[in-house]
Formats: sequence, structure tokens, C-alpha cells
Amino acid sequence: MTIYSLAQSVLVKGEAGEPLPSPYRGLAYHEVEFRRGEFSLVAAGPGTGKSLFALNLALSGSIPVMYFSADSNASTQLTRATAILTGDNVRDVKRKLLADEFDEYLSYLGKRWWIRFDYDARPSLPDIELSLRAYFEVFGMFPHLIVVDNITNVVGDSPAGDAESFTFGLEAMCEYMSDMARKTGAHVLTLHHVTGEHSDGLNPIPLSGVKGKIGRVPNVILTVHKEIDGMDGRILHVSPVKNRDGFEDSSGQTFSSYEFNSTNMRLTDIPNTL
Repeated sequence: MTIYSLAQSVLVKGEAGEPLPSPYRGLAYHEVEFRRGEFSLVAAGPGTGKSLFALNLALSGSIPVMYFSADSNASTQLTRATAILTGDNVRDVKRKLLADEFDEYLSYLGKRWWIRFDYDARPSLPDIELSLRAYFEVFGMFPHLIVVDNITNVVGDSPAGDAESFTFGLEAMCEYMSDMARKTGAHVLTLHHVTGEHSDGLNPIPLSGVKGKIGRVPNVILTVHKEIDGMDGRILHVSPVKNRDGFEDSSGQTFSSYEFNSTNMRLTDIPNTL
């Protein structure tokens, strides 16, 4: 064990606290940053768009990323990512992928070599550690962003049981993710579910709506609800219900809004909400 003075802490802090590039200006307005060495959680109902939120963040800057995609397979993530990066219609991208006509995208996607995906549907903690060690072995550094989609897909040490055991297991998993953020210097972003009464995702979700009520460990907790605008239109509202270093509103009633383009899977700020 090593102890440090405040002056010595300047020398050993490393990259901790450095904010990652983010496409979400509305969250920046609410003082939400995704900082290296810290752990955040995004919670929403099924099908609301939390995975798209994470993927748009992961693709927004030229940063090393390790994405544990337990909730979505390679075909889904590849077509979404290609549409986001190129602006092409996701249906056309999917058709070309299934028809083995994907060559036109390969050279473009190859330039994003620093983004890696793990598609294990039920990764264990040793599996995650092995993938991160492999990333370090290949690139000589850990990723700046680690996404875990979803945290409940990760196989932990606690056996399944009653609600108390479930919450205890999630708390332990959050502590592990927080420790992983510190040791790797990455920002660890995990996705999670909400309680049953908020599962339709149509109204603001408070901090108490996060499943398992695991609000103690994460530096930042965001909840996401949606607004349906016509047949294909959708707006995502993102509420900072916990924010250790900035604005927060645990009720979920304060949020920034983003238009979801179902053609190219991109999320863009709605200016009049800033």
C-alpha cells in the first residue's frame, strides 16, 4: 500500500478525470461528463434506446473502445454502427450484409480499428478481464471507454435468489466496475434496467426507478424515457438523476432531449431544449 500527499497526488492521478468526447451537448449543459477513471450507469426500459445511446457515444470520438455487447449480436451492432458512421440507411446496410455485398464498407470500418466488440451473451468477470488484457496486449494500453451492455448479463459470484440477494449482487457488480475504471483509467459505462412501473419508458424515470436501487456507487446515473412522434419518429429524453460533480435531479423531471433518426440510428440534440 502506498500513501500520497495532495501534492504527490498530482503526479499519480494519470488520466483520471479527463472527459471523453461526447456528442450530447444537452448533457454537457447539465454538467454531465463521461470522465476516465469513473463509472456511470444508464437505465431505461426495454427498447427505449439505451444501447443506441451508448453506441453513439462510443462512435463519436477517435478513442479506444471496448464494447461488451451481451444484449445485441454482431449483426445488429455492425449494421447500426455502419449506419451511424456513414449516414446510410440501416435497412440498406442490413440488406448488403445479408447478401454478402458489404465490401464497400470494409475499408471505412477498418479505420476504426481501435473499437473492439465482445459478443458473449453471458460473460463472466474473468472473461471481461481476459478481454481487457488482450486489448492491452494488442494496443499497449487499455481502452478509454468500456461499455457493458447490460450489467445484469454479466455472470457474478452471487447466486440468484430473492430481491435482497439480487440487489446485493448488483451492488457488488457496481463496485467491481468502479474498481475496473480506476485500475484501467477507462470510463466504464454500464447499461441497466428499470423497475416494472417504468418499463414502458414513456415518462421521466427517477433515481428510485433504477432496478435494484443501486445508486450508491456510480459517479453518474442517467435514466432515459422516450416520446413517440408519429410512425417512425422518436425523441429520447435523458435525465441526470445522479451526478457527483454537477447538476442532478433525482426526480428525473429535468432532462435533455435527442432526436432519434431511425434511418441512420443517429441521436442529435434538439436545440430548443438546451
